[in-house]
Amino acid sequence: MSSDCRELLRFVQLQNIQLKADNEALMREVEMLHDVLDALRALQEVAASVSEQTNVMGLLDRILASALASINAGAGSLLLVDEETDELVFVVVFGDVREKLTGHRMALGEGIAGWVAANREAVIVDDAHFDPRFSPAVDQDFSFRTYSMVSVPIVYADNVLGVIQALNKLDGETFSEGDLALLGVVAQLAAAAITNMSKVVTAVPPTQLD
Repeated sequence: MSSDCRELLRFVQLQNIQLKADNEALMREVEMLHDVLDALRALQEVAASVSEQTNVMGLLDRILASALASINAGAGSLLLVDEETDELVFVVVFGDVREKLTGHRMALGEGIAGWVAANREAVIVDDAHFDPRFSPAVDQDFSFRTYSMVSVPIVYADNVLGVIQALNKLDGETFSEGDLALLGVVAQLAAAAITNMSKVVTAVPPTQLD
């Protein structure tokens, strides 16, 4: 076989390898889009159930639960800004520390949630304990371990109302851009729910959710 033929054969093999890799990447993107669409359908069903009698805290609880399940997160929380004290308050929590952490307060600028609220910027963190913005206080105080995280601000009419966080993928993977996009939609739903119901959510949530 001539050197020209060998070079051509090698080129074709490399192209096939690249095409296979591109195809696998495309398939992963398609699967991600299917997951996002399924999650949006679930969230749409939750949003469609809203009425004048809807309890805001109950709605936020259902919205967050649906979102966390859709992105396969093991835990998550929705924190709201208490403007009187400049604190973030855990008003909806999912995970092993749900009961203990609900109602807990932290300084507005503390940790990744505080950074997200201050900068109005969503973030994906693959390993929280190696991120300089991370504060270990909550993990230490509540015997929890944060590994990966996606965190999104809740913004309405240029006002930061709070932050939504999803923690620790159940399959051990890190969060994706698709997960972040979905949580961004959830944050918009949460902002609309809080504002449209014209209720001020305080640090201590109702003892019973709808």
